[in-house]
Amino acid sequence: MNPHTTLIIGKHGKTGRRVNAQLQRAGYQTRAVSRSTLPAFDWQSPEGWPEAMQGCQSAYVCFQPDLAIPPARQAISNFIRLAREAGIHHIVLLSGRGEDGAQQAEQLLINSGLNWNVVRASWFDQNFSEGFLIESIMNGQVALPGCDIPEPFVDAEDIAEVAFACLTKPQLNNQLFEVTGPELLTFSDCVGIISCAIQRPVNFVPITITQFLQALRHQGLADDELWLMNELFTVVMDGRNSHTTQGVEQALGRQPGSFRDYVLRTVASGAWAHAKETS
Repeated sequence: MNPHTTLIIGKHGKTGRRVNAQLQRAGYQTRAVSRSTLPAFDWQSPEGWPEAMQGCQSAYVCFQPDLAIPPARQAISNFIRLAREAGIHHIVLLSGRGEDGAQQAEQLLINSGLNWNVVRASWFDQNFSEGFLIESIMNGQVALPGCDIPEPFVDAEDIAEVAFACLTKPQLNNQLFEVTGPELLTFSDCVGIISCAIQRPVNFVPITITQFLQALRHQGLADDELWLMNELFTVVMDGRNSHTTQGVEQALGRQPGSFRDYVLRTVASGAWAHAKETS
């Protein structure tokens, strides 16, 4: 067992649990934390961070709900300061493409004097099976704004593998990897691919951002998450990210997985097995 210990912020997150699993399979010690672990890690309670950090030499950091929200910059600044005091010397930060707030947080890490990596990712494939869209897929109808903006959706497995490489290969230190999938697809395209794969109708319904936010508010979404959704669907989804990058290939020496590959793998896992038929 490698004596080096990596702190994983977001034990149960889409990428955090995958990075943790890859490190453990490779024989690395990890401390994967969340609000429910002991020690606990809560972005709203920095007084508990030093205990979580103690004895770790590196960290994979996924900020919740997203680096784009205004409070993220101060939280990341505090995290870097406390990590340095705790003896952490390398931080790999998950970031988002085209997000001004996220890029401000990235610069704090880049200028921190620590070894760093930024994994700047496009929209996750797994939002359709592990995130906010799974219920819509299961119910046979996805209603979203911005339906005509293409996005190079990326597989969380690829994101995690890039993060794993950054944490375990010193030659990759101090680099930013912007990771995307290999092709541009709209949300409507993605829903159509899923519908064909599960052999059940899933309808895509374009709506306005006002209708979208109103529905989320009725579901009880917190204010910062409502702000984030508005930012993502009105600012970030303006076409600025409608191009692919070579980040996965640069880090791993291979092409990223396709959305269709992700869908076939997800169908095989049974994640959408109980999708409801629409009338």
